Amino acid sequence: MNKKSLYGIALALVLPLMAYFFIKSKSESALHMPRHYLLDTVVSVIKNGKKETDTIWHKIPDFSLTNQEGKNVTLDSLKGKVIVANFFFSHCPTICPQLTMNMKRLATSVRDGEKFGNKINKQVQFLSFSIDPERDSVARLKYWANRFQVNPENWWLLTGNKKEIYDLIINDMRLAVVDGEGVDTSFIHTDRFVLIDSSRNIRGYYHGLDTLQALPQLSNDLVLLTLEKGKNEKSFFNGKLDVIALAYLFVILGVGLLYYFLRKKDKNA
Repeated sequence: MNKKSLYGIALALVLPLMAYFFIKSKSESALHMPRHYLLDTVVSVIKNGKKETDTIWHKIPDFSLTNQEGKNVTLDSLKGKVIVANFFFSHCPTICPQLTMNMKRLATSVRDGEKFGNKINKQVQFLSFSIDPERDSVARLKYWANRFQVNPENWWLLTGNKKEIYDLIINDMRLAVVDGEGVDTSFIHTDRFVLIDSSRNIRGYYHGLDTLQALPQLSNDLVLLTLEKGKNEKSFFNGKLDVIALAYLFVILGVGLLYYFLRKKDKNA
């Protein structure tokens, strides 16, 4: 084995190792995952003689509502998806058209990077809840969907039982608390977009009319959540990267020893 070949092998081994340590040093500071909201409780357990605490975050419950296609849909059917939710009514003369337009821009901007030409990211679902379900019939939702060219494949406009919708908004998404003001429980009008992760935990509230800061932040947080592993889901490489790095070190050491013995053999020949 000549020197040039040895240097080539050593370089091929060292570069991935250097890249690993660089990425590892930067990854935790570079990715700031969206925080959790709405704590339910903290549970303490004893594992291997040590006390550990587990935070239980509030989980959005299942619902059964009707979308703009007249189909009965549930939250359970969206298992594993990241959700962006907002609230509107089709007779709204003020902010609702702009909110829907901003949601449209967000939905259009989300693409599936894994498949060339695919315009739908199937990890993300958009939900627009009518806060006036008594007047927002399926036909009315269909009209609104056509007006804004809403794609039913990844965006549902929802109507149904008013109590179920308002319980979801007030008691589960707790928009009254977030807004910091009293809410008329007979009619809710909010510009908030709500980000919900694949475990149904709320991860952010954003002003849906703020196109300069809030919505770009929502777009960024949305991408991060599609990369986030579930609580009980682990990557194949989880906990193995340090072992791989150590293996690389042993390989490099082995190549060095091999080169040493080959040179020694040549000198003795």
